[in-house]
Amino acid sequence: MVKPIKIVLAEDEAALGQIIKESLETRDFEVILCQDGEKAFKAYKSESPEIMVLDVMMPKKDGFTLAKELREIDDTIPIIFLTAKSQTQDVVEGFTVGGNDYLKKPFSMEELIVRIHNLINRTKLQKTADILEIGDYSFDFPKQLLTYRTEDTVQLTHREAHLLFHLIKNKNSVLDRSLILNKLWGTDDFFSARSMDVFISKLRKKLKQDDRIQILNVRGFGYKLTV
Repeated sequence: MVKPIKIVLAEDEAALGQIIKESLETRDFEVILCQDGEKAFKAYKSESPEIMVLDVMMPKKDGFTLAKELREIDDTIPIIFLTAKSQTQDVVEGFTVGGNDYLKKPFSMEELIVRIHNLINRTKLQKTADILEIGDYSFDFPKQLLTYRTEDTVQLTHREAHLLFHLIKNKNSVLDRSLILNKLWGTDDFFSARSMDVFISKLRKKLKQDDRIQILNVRGFGYKLTV
């Protein structure tokens, strides 16, 4: 028998939380439902879930604060935010604090399930990947570490690591913007595109010690990593 995926779901709206929980359980997920951020953090430590699904606005501890605390002790657990907010800055903040995906209410259960499976699969890929070389840098994808000439190491966020992984795998070729947005962000809408631009800028800064490396913006198509 296949072991069900264990999820910690943090949602302070009791009725909505119960609906999501029951819907996921009918699809063979195991769901621990919490109604505030503090209980969700305790559930993470006691239940060892495979993924966290967090409402942004919660009592005691909001979703962004909880994500920051999780990232201090766990670089790899996938985090999906659920929120009624839709401003660009909120979306960018969610990814910046360590979120992997962002689902705006109202949403369909089918969409949530697809995103859960995508993130679980990406995490498995990360744990089995090799160390990659790019110019004078080595990139330890499983540990999300980028090292310059064995002496200067920086820790990447989960999303930075996955974006760099795909850029390196497609080195000297155009990485299709829409394809990578759908793969890593789950959608290619305006907010996700703005968020990806921010992450590309961060990667450029972290790769600037080797001036041969460039991440080019190929207008209308996507990005191209060259060395």
